[in-house]
Amino acid sequence: MYETYNGGRCPKVHRRDMKAVFLDRDGVINIDSGYVYHRNDFVFLDGIFDLLKLLKSLSFTIFIVTNQSGIARGYYKESDFLHLMEWVKDEFHKDSIDIKDISFCPHHPEITGECLCRKPKAGMLIQLAKKYNINMQISIMIGDKNSDIQACQNARLAKCYKVKSSIYDIIHQIKNDYKEEI
Repeated sequence: MYETYNGGRCPKVHRRDMKAVFLDRDGVINIDSGYVYHRNDFVFLDGIFDLLKLLKSLSFTIFIVTNQSGIARGYYKESDFLHLMEWVKDEFHKDSIDIKDISFCPHHPEITGECLCRKPKAGMLIQLAKKYNINMQISIMIGDKNSDIQACQNARLAKCYKVKSSIYDIIHQIKNDYKEEI
């Protein structure tokens, strides 16, 4: 099959659907100590690097989707959040873990009004799916709050994992669910 490009013909390229994992930040990647925006306050959860290495080995592309109402509340600036997340990405990259993209909702319904991106709505996930050609039917989400699980369900992802006590519990569940691929 061919398509026209600049007046010539070239083979039509079919993009392969991406298999993604969407991670909440606070309570999944780091300890949720409330409105974390500075690296001195950012503490990685025990097991998160092991989890991301497992997901990478299973060919998941890693995304972070996080509500950041501290921006709307005026606790910190968007630039503070972005600076912190660049540092987080660098820390993961040192361990050969790449974060493809980060999507965040800076809103709070009582301050900025309703939006389409704040979890439990699926706006952030859908936006990333369109941008990267993500196949939601083979993608998963890991969160620690009911709003994360609701966003996962609203986006119709294949699986939703909720961190209850330990990241190692999620590692065990994923190893069980994907044992044929390990």
